[in-house]
Amino acid sequence: MVLDIGAGLGFLTVHLAKNSDNVIAIENDRRFVSELRSKFGCNKKVNIVAIDYMRFSFPQKHFKVVSNIPYGITSDILKSLMFTNLEYFTQGCLIMQLEPAQKLVQQKFFNPYVVFYHTFFRLELMYEISPKSFLPPPTVKSALLKISKKKCENIGVEMKEKYLDFLYFMLHFPDLPVRTALKKIFRKQQVRELSEKSGLKLDNSVCTMSAQQFLECFVEMLKVVPDKFHPKK
Repeated sequence: MVLDIGAGLGFLTVHLAKNSDNVIAIENDRRFVSELRSKFGCNKKVNIVAIDYMRFSFPQKHFKVVSNIPYGITSDILKSLMFTNLEYFTQGCLIMQLEPAQKLVQQKFFNPYVVFYHTFFRLELMYEISPKSFLPPPTVKSALLKISKKKCENIGVEMKEKYLDFLYFMLHFPDLPVRTALKKIFRKQQVRELSEKSGLKLDNSVCTMSAQQFLECFVEMLKVVPDKFHPKK
């Protein structure tokens, strides 16, 4: 199953239908919906869903996304795919605004959701796309972001809310030394042991930690810290 979010006039949908037997084209603009139905009304491979994306009911099965997403709701789309539908979203290729795409792949973390995404997915900024490639051309630069699901055996989907709470707590003050942030959860000796185990540089800022290190700290917290002391958003 492949989703085309904001299918527009169906330029991507045409190619998706050649390679998939189940394409869901999501579009809210009535003018575009009419055009899509005209193009794909007889194509059994394409299911046109005329709805606001934020009201779309996701299928409870594995799906991919190939889409030139609406730039105005980029953050909401990413959350819906890589957090809300973590269990079912497997991979995607998204054409999106360049600036938020760059923030998704930068070395330092300031947004808890971005750490969450990197924990469960591999994010790759493939290349920039010139405004001239679009009709009409947008006023901003674009990029192609490739998303691939990782194998994450340390925590299950049922822990995603708790893990996000932990990330919010850790990144509340992103420039705080790692040592100081961890001492709010762990005992001093536990912090030292965790540092040795995960290769943490305790004097560096929290925002310099890798997604894997955040995950390892979370898993260690589940093992050695009583539940009543776990961070809650």
